[in-house]
Amino acid sequence: MSRQDWWYIWRVVLDFAKHNKKTIFALLTTIVLGAVVPFIPIVLMGLLLEGVQSKKEAAELVRLSLCMFGGHFLLQALNCRTREWYNQKLEYMKEVEAYRLNEKSLSMDYEYLEDIQIQELRVRGVSKAYLGVLGQVLHFLERMATACISIVIAIGILFPMLVYKQQNEYGWIGSVFASIALFLIMGGLVWLSYKRGLYYTEQEVNTYNGISSEWNRMKYYLDMLAGVESQKDLRNYEQQNMIEEDVEKLCKNLRSGAKKAKGNLSKRLWIGQTTSDLSGLLVYLFTGLRAYVGMISIGQVVMYASSIIQFSESVSEFAETMGWLKETALICKDYVDYLDLEQKKYQGTIPVEKRQDHRFMVEFEHVSFRYPGMQTNVIQDLNLKFIIGEKMAIVGKNGSGKTTFIKLLCRLYDVTEGCIKVNGIDIRKYNYMEYQRLFAVVFQDFQMFAFSVEENIAASEKTERERVLDALKKAGLLERIEKLSNGVESFIGKEVNPEGITFSGGEKQKMAIARAIYKDAPFLIMDEPTAALDPLSECEVYQKFEQMVGKKTALYISHRLASCRFCEDILVFDQGKVVQRGSHLELVKEEGVYQKLWKAQAQYYQE
Repeated sequence: MSRQDWWYIWRVVLDFAKHNKKTIFALLTTIVLGAVVPFIPIVLMGLLLEGVQSKKEAAELVRLSLCMFGGHFLLQALNCRTREWYNQKLEYMKEVEAYRLNEKSLSMDYEYLEDIQIQELRVRGVSKAYLGVLGQVLHFLERMATACISIVIAIGILFPMLVYKQQNEYGWIGSVFASIALFLIMGGLVWLSYKRGLYYTEQEVNTYNGISSEWNRMKYYLDMLAGVESQKDLRNYEQQNMIEEDVEKLCKNLRSGAKKAKGNLSKRLWIGQTTSDLSGLLVYLFTGLRAYVGMISIGQVVMYASSIIQFSESVSEFAETMGWLKETALICKDYVDYLDLEQKKYQGTIPVEKRQDHRFMVEFEHVSFRYPGMQTNVIQDLNLKFIIGEKMAIVGKNGSGKTTFIKLLCRLYDVTEGCIKVNGIDIRKYNYMEYQRLFAVVFQDFQMFAFSVEENIAASEKTERERVLDALKKAGLLERIEKLSNGVESFIGKEVNPEGITFSGGEKQKMAIARAIYKDAPFLIMDEPTAALDPLSECEVYQKFEQMVGKKTALYISHRLASCRFCEDILVFDQGKVVQRGSHLELVKEEGVYQKLWKAQAQYYQE
C-alpha cells in the first residue's frame, strides 16, 4: 500500500463522514467491540484455571465467572445491536454513493457526459464494488482496524511472557515469536501481491478490442435489453443474434481473465495456507515447551496459546484485508477522479439583462469548434448576427454542423476559437444558470420522464395548471390529455405507476414542444420538432407556430424544407459554415445547396 493508495481511501472516508457522522461513530464502536469481545472468554478461562490450580474458594471463582460472563454478555449484546444498526446503513451504501455520483453528473461540464473515458471511471469503479465504493472501503477498513486492535490486545496479554527475566530463556522465546511473526508477514505479502495483480489482470482483460471496458459494454447491453422501446427493433430485425454473439465474446474474454486470476490465486493460496499452518504449529510448540519445563501454569497455557492463535488469526486477517484494500484503493482512485473532475467551463458572474420586449442581439464572431479528441473543426470560422424576435430556419445536410451550432449557442460547449456575444457581451461572462434560462430547446433526442404529464411539462413538482393546459393546447395535445381519466395527472409510462399511459412517439414530441412553450424563454429552439408527427399534426404545428412563438426568437432545424417556408430567415449550413442566407423564395431561385435540397425533395410531390 503506497501513500497515494491511503490518500484515495481517506478521501472516500472523509467524503462519506461529512454527511454520515452517526454511521462513522457506529462503525468505530463496532470495531472496538469486535476486537475486545473475543478475548474475554480467553482471559476468563485462563483466570478460572489459575484459580482452580491455586485452589481458590468456590465463591470467589463464581463471582469471577459471573463478572466475566456478565461483562461479556453486555458487550456482546451491545456489539450485536451496534452491528445490526451499522449493517442497515451499509445496505444502502450504494444508494448513497449513487446520489453523490449523480449529483456530480448533473453539475459537471456537458462535454464530460459525452466522453467515454470519463464515463468509464464511474462504470468501472461501481461495477467492481459489490457494496459500492463507499461500502467496500468501510467494510475492509473495519476488518483491518478490528485486526489491529486484536493484535494490540494479544500482545498486551502476551507481554509478561515475552519479557521473562532469565536471559537464556529470553533468547529462544523471542526467536520463536519472531518466527511466527515472519511467517504471518510472508502470508500477508502474498495476499497483498495477489490482490494488486488481480486488479491489473482484470484491467487488462476488461479491455475489449482496445475500445472500451467490458463493464461498460455489458451495462449497455443490459440497459438495452431491459428497455421496452429497444425490444421493438430487436425483435423486428432479429438483432438479438448479433448481441448474443458479442456477449459470448465478452464472456469468453471474462472466462479467460477468470482462469488467469484463478491460477494466480491457487499459487498464492497454497503459499498463504502453508505459512499459516507453520505459524500455528509454532504456536503450539512454543506454549507446549514452556508448560513442559514448568515456566507457565495450565491457566497460562490456555490463555497464552489462545491469545497467540487469536494474534495469528488477526495478523492473517490484517494481511488479507490489506490485500483487498489495495484493490479497493485502485477502485477508489476511479471514484475520486470522477468526483474531482474540474469545471473547465468558465463561470461568469454578469447577470443577464432582463428585457420586457425579449429582444437580444446575438453575434457569432469568427467561431470555430471541434469536439474534444477530434482533429477537424465541426464549425469553421462562423460569422453571424441575428436579433431575438426573428424566426429562423436552419437547414443543411447531415453532419453540416446544425445541432453543434445550437449546442454552442446554449453553451453546452464553449467555442474552440472566436466568441459568441449576446448584446455585445461574451456569453462566457454571463452567469451560466441565468444564461441557460434564455433557452427552451426541443432536441431530437428529447426525454420524457416517468412523472405525471403536468410535471413533465412544467419540469417541476410545483406546476401552474393553467399554464400547463395552455402549453398543451398550443402544442395540439390538450384534447388527447383531457380524455384521460386522470387528465394532466396521468403518469407517462408504467415504470413508476402501473396505471401510467403509453403515449406514441408523436404525442411525446408534442409534450416536448409543450414543455418548451411552458418555459416561456426568449429563445425557442426546435431541432426536428415534427419528425415523429403525421402530416396533419405537422400542419397543425405550423399553423400554430406564430401563436406558440409570439415575440420570441425561434430557431427551427429541419430536413423538410417545406416546413421552412413560414420562417423569415433561413440559414443554410454546409461543412460547418453558413453558405447561404435568405428567405425561402430568395434561396430557391439561387443556385446552391438550398436549391439542390429543395429540388431533391420537391420532385416527390410533383405530378
